[in-house]
Amino acid sequence: MIQWRNTLKGALQAGEQQIGLWCSLANTISTEVVAGAGFDWLLLDMEHSPNDLRDVYSQLQVMTGEGTQPMVRVPSADPIVIKRILDAGAQSLLIPNVDDAEQARIAVAATRYAPRGVRGFSQSPRAARFGRIPDYHATCEAELLVAVQVESRHALDNLEQIAAVDGVDCVFIGPGDLSMSLGYLGQQNHPEIVRIIEETIRRIVRTGKVAGILTANEDLARRYIAAGTRLTAVGSDAGLLARASEALAARFKDDA
Repeated sequence: MIQWRNTLKGALQAGEQQIGLWCSLANTISTEVVAGAGFDWLLLDMEHSPNDLRDVYSQLQVMTGEGTQPMVRVPSADPIVIKRILDAGAQSLLIPNVDDAEQARIAVAATRYAPRGVRGFSQSPRAARFGRIPDYHATCEAELLVAVQVESRHALDNLEQIAAVDGVDCVFIGPGDLSMSLGYLGQQNHPEIVRIIEETIRRIVRTGKVAGILTANEDLARRYIAAGTRLTAVGSDAGLLARASEALAARFKDDA
């Protein structure tokens, strides 16, 4: 029997905390390595990394059977890009830079077949296991997880309206761009930004939607979890490699 249920979406609907890792190295080997590390989900980033469709397709393949669910951050809400990523087999998407409810509706529509959306039809893509899931087109919507990323002052002003859009499952905070928008460029751990983020998390939770965030600061990750995030990324593959390699080199250089 083909297993194609979105267990990440199911776990979030059950109220479970899902801990993830950002992947931007655009490499099947590194993704396969971290896919076996025990994270609940991995984010394959197409916005701020050299990942293209073939890269993501291959990484989705190497994650199959690892028990870690893939999520793809698309570069934009372009319906053609979203269609191709969904056909490749991604079931969970993060849509960046959503500032208002209309943008959220456009993003959701790109993930739905007519009459509920504008996703183009393909008879037997990888998502349908090449035709081996006979009812895929009629049932796939229930297995899709759509997260929209709020990253600006304008998005905060429209937060509740964004969360109210049918088909938005998660509102994901982007601390880097948000801090820049609020006048704290490069200071996403500034106390005022942390305060705003914690209040934003609580606002998202009050709407009934899942709150998500990425932070490599472990203390802040725990604070944000306490505030209510359930889709929580706690680091990145590039960050782990950079900091661990620097630390190893420094230990031996210091000895010398």
